[in-house]
Amino acid sequence: MRTDIPWSTLPAREHLLAGAVDAAGAPVLDVVVPVHNEEKDLETCVLRLHDHLARTFPYRFRITVADNASTDRTPQVAAQLAAVIPEVRSYRLEEKGRGRALRTVWSHSDSPVLAYMDVDLSTDLNALLPLVAPLISGHSDLAIGSRLARSSRVVRGSKREFISRSYNLILRSSLAARFSDAQCGFKAIRREVAQRLLPMVEDTGWFFDTEMLVLAERAGLRIHEVPVDWVDDPDSTVHIVKTATEDLRGVWRVGRALATGALPLDRLARPFGDDPRDRAVPGVPRGLARQLVGFCVVGALSTLVYLALYSLFRLGAGPQIANGAALLVSAVANTAANRRLTFGVRGRGGAVRHQAQGLVVFAIGLALTSGSLAALGTASGSPSHGTELAVLIAANLAATVLRFLLFRAWVFPDRRADHQDARKGSAHELGNVR
Repeated sequence: MRTDIPWSTLPAREHLLAGAVDAAGAPVLDVVVPVHNEEKDLETCVLRLHDHLARTFPYRFRITVADNASTDRTPQVAAQLAAVIPEVRSYRLEEKGRGRALRTVWSHSDSPVLAYMDVDLSTDLNALLPLVAPLISGHSDLAIGSRLARSSRVVRGSKREFISRSYNLILRSSLAARFSDAQCGFKAIRREVAQRLLPMVEDTGWFFDTEMLVLAERAGLRIHEVPVDWVDDPDSTVHIVKTATEDLRGVWRVGRALATGALPLDRLARPFGDDPRDRAVPGVPRGLARQLVGFCVVGALSTLVYLALYSLFRLGAGPQIANGAALLVSAVANTAANRRLTFGVRGRGGAVRHQAQGLVVFAIGLALTSGSLAALGTASGSPSHGTELAVLIAANLAATVLRFLLFRAWVFPDRRADHQDARKGSAHELGNVR
């Protein structure tokens, strides 16, 4: 998985101007049709798609046939279509894989909006303009057709219906995916997003779509869903069992990468201010409510872990040693969980520094709780285990409030405001120079 992508935020989304794009010689939309041994259906598909776009699409367009390692006459058919129809071009890859074909063609396309659809045209083409319109307008980053939306009309067998719904249930439960249909062969993406996102997508086969969507969603990009009318192709050559096995492997790989913070998803962030949630509201600290909820959840779990460890260590050690050991273990876990879940810090950069700062916060908490235990011992001599736990809970509540304030202000400060101020300062200096 590549992580050597140049560091910078994505540009702000803007409405695409047809005149400006046309002047540059590039069509607004590039529709890719990935094919493998589709000599019988390819010509019918391209002619039907071209006729629909010519009649209904208000911008310039291109249809790219992406042949991946066909062994029949598919390359010849694609070349003939490209020679006859100006808006059609053919692209040949010597290796098989739908994901590989899409990544290759999208990476080399000069169109600002990139889409793809399956060669069987199972999806009603009337959904194509609603699919790409949010990308053209600047409203969304990606768009997908959904066969599982309430208003979708779908005709397919019970076996494929069960597999599709089961797969999406797996994605929701394991990867916390919120989009409804990962595998519908009807998707679109803005080019600047594709240039940054595609190098992070490792799969080259059927899991390509799912991986792309999961990473985009986790990075905070906006995914627009379009209900579609869809009719199953009974002659589909997709090997269901093999594809399902490869998809499950992909789910495991992506889930592990997300859990370990191995993906630089912050490189997909939009510039400050593009997201309304980034805008400062007088008197309201940015992200405070969400951070408080996350910190409370992590804190509650950490407290349970701490109390369990204290009770365990207390069996073989005194209260001070048991308290210090339990607090140390739970503090390391607490810092790691808050780093990722509460304050949204991804990747391994700065992890050691954050843990070191977390240990300083831990030392403050240790002083509060140990001081409480010492005071309790002085006051009552030999307190019961229940009394010790009650005092520790009260001391931990006080330490928790202080921990949140230190985490927010010192360990994980919001650098975005500083970045915005720096950019404003640079712009002001540039204006003075001019």
